Amino acid sequence: MSVLRAIGSALLTLALTACARGSVEKTAAPVQIAPDLAMTLPRSDDLGRAVEANQLLTARYGEQSFVFEARLSATPDRFLMVGLDPMGRELLRITWTPSRLDYTAAPWLPAGLRPENMLADIVLLYWPEDTVRRTLAPSGGTLVSGPHSRVVMAGGKEVMHADYQPADGRSPWTGRLHYRNLAWGYELDIQSSEIGP
Repeated sequence: MSVLRAIGSALLTLALTACARGSVEKTAAPVQIAPDLAMTLPRSDDLGRAVEANQLLTARYGEQSFVFEARLSATPDRFLMVGLDPMGRELLRITWTPSRLDYTAAPWLPAGLRPENMLADIVLLYWPEDTVRRTLAPSGGTLVSGPHSRVVMAGGKEVMHADYQPADGRSPWTGRLHYRNLAWGYELDIQSSEIGP
């Protein structure tokens, strides 16, 4: 079951009550991003720049949809993602450094929720193309990019597709993005605003 499918189901049926915590050493273990495709997460600092951004995400899986806000902060030392529900309550917090991955999540989020998978989507969408190509290559995945799109191919099939509408014509961190994970069957519409480096 995909991460977003599991999150969507939980968000649509349960209420926030308390928090669960987890921490894992950063390893080179591959993250399964499609049935026949895995990637090893790059280093958190491979983004190559500092970013502060707010995002409004609408996630859809089948007939289900939900909206949440994400606050992203990237520095050379760490990448931080905080997810908030529509009432402003914290759903999850992921802190990713070159050596560790720490997270806090509401306990009603599925036990199988892996922060590595959420980070994999972020890497696919925002990290430099050369870095994404390098992370996909060991399992046979390829990245095809255009001026305002990214497509991940595996076994001759398109498994992920992102279309960008950057507000400034260049940076994906400000503007709109539509992301389809064809392998796991979910979609994201992201409105992103970079608020500073």
